Amino acid sequence: MEAIGRKTENWGSKFGFIMAAVGSSVGLGNFWRFPFTAGENGGAAFILIYILCVFLFGLPVLMAEYGLGRKSGMSAVEGIYSLSRAESRSPNWGFVGWIGSLAAFFILTFYVVISAWIIMFVPQAFSGGFSGFAQTAADMTQQAQAVDADAVAVSVADVSGANFGRVIGDRGGVLFCLFLFVAVNTLIVARGIRGGIERAATILMPAFFILLLVVVGYAMLVGDVAQTVEFLLTPDFSAVGFGTILAAVGQAFFSISVGSCMMITYGAYLSADTNIPRSSAIVASSDTLVALIAGFAIFPIVFAFGADPAGGPGLFFVSLPIAFGTMPGGEWIGTAFFVLALFAALTSSISLMEVAVSWFEERQGVNRPGAAMGIGFVLFMIGAGYVFSTDYIDFADFVTGFIMLPLCGLLVAWFAGRVLSRDMLVSEFGEGLVMDLWRFACRWIVPPALLFILVFGALDQLQSFGLELPPALTWLLGPNL
Repeated sequence: MEAIGRKTENWGSKFGFIMAAVGSSVGLGNFWRFPFTAGENGGAAFILIYILCVFLFGLPVLMAEYGLGRKSGMSAVEGIYSLSRAESRSPNWGFVGWIGSLAAFFILTFYVVISAWIIMFVPQAFSGGFSGFAQTAADMTQQAQAVDADAVAVSVADVSGANFGRVIGDRGGVLFCLFLFVAVNTLIVARGIRGGIERAATILMPAFFILLLVVVGYAMLVGDVAQTVEFLLTPDFSAVGFGTILAAVGQAFFSISVGSCMMITYGAYLSADTNIPRSSAIVASSDTLVALIAGFAIFPIVFAFGADPAGGPGLFFVSLPIAFGTMPGGEWIGTAFFVLALFAALTSSISLMEVAVSWFEERQGVNRPGAAMGIGFVLFMIGAGYVFSTDYIDFADFVTGFIMLPLCGLLVAWFAGRVLSRDMLVSEFGEGLVMDLWRFACRWIVPPALLFILVFGALDQLQSFGLELPPALTWLLGPNL
């Protein structure tokens, strides 16, 4: 096999790279995952812990991934292997790239299905279908009151789920939307970095931010702003348990796209004059800001409607459509909201696909269009399986968000901070305080903290499966986590 060389293509501009990098981070993690995760874990207290996790754990790993990518100029698997060999270390360190790349692929398998659901909801919103959702909920509430006043909440939840089930139950429609979404991803990635991913990001991301401001403005006008401010900005640490920390770490890694080697892949296309620490801070800050703004787009409507902010994953697809159906101009703002989510999903999914395509392109000698079409076909086939058995989506989300991403983040930090010499990455970060702080974090903060979280997270899951733990561990983890 011929030696694998560095990437020959670079980002066309710093703006294009920032748009693509922010787009890869700003995705369904901000709109689908963040709201219900914050709702399930107490709101403001969770958000504070989440922000701490982003900058204490996520930012050092993000910098490490960009640095490893640019230094090697290769895909994640080949890049880590190449750097370990350059340092006369075991080539087995390449398995770190495999863990992250597999995490990216597994995330993408259910990401494309959720994106297909979003596409299904766009015409529902535009045609006024959400009003039908709301009317059905009102009719069921009346029927429940006639029988048993205490059954109202249950009946509304049931009909909300039924509305959602009716939309995604159109499996032919979902499969068509799945094919459409995968095809668009394949087309963009097949066109390369400058002509495909960068061009798409520079169009989609400005449109995304404009739509986001429109939806936030609407939510602030018609929603319950006071309750939202209290929920998002007034922390109640009495509600914080160890599970809150686990959820915050998982959300931080899922949201800013570290631990999936996505940023190693993007870093391989960086030019030498790009300031990695500054770019990393911009990406992490932008993603966190968008997540918080998304909270102000969603929770005012949730509270005004009287929905449960801890409503789980169904908050996005179940509660919000009914809320839009009861509000003035709901068909327009509902359409804008789901188009907004679709833009976010697309900019993230193309970066997830690029992880696999980049490896196939260099390692197997497959041309980029062929690699993109091959990955797209596999994604569609696996996604079709999810369409007929949605229970696996929760499992895949847990395995990737709570295990694979933190594990890969731990290993990336260890590899960059301890396996590689300081001189190896000085050319990427420069000498000085930033380099010192980053190296200290990768050596002494990120690995032990993530190892602690992974071990006790596993114990927490075992406890949820019925295993009795020693009293001290039960006290730490909490009986209901």
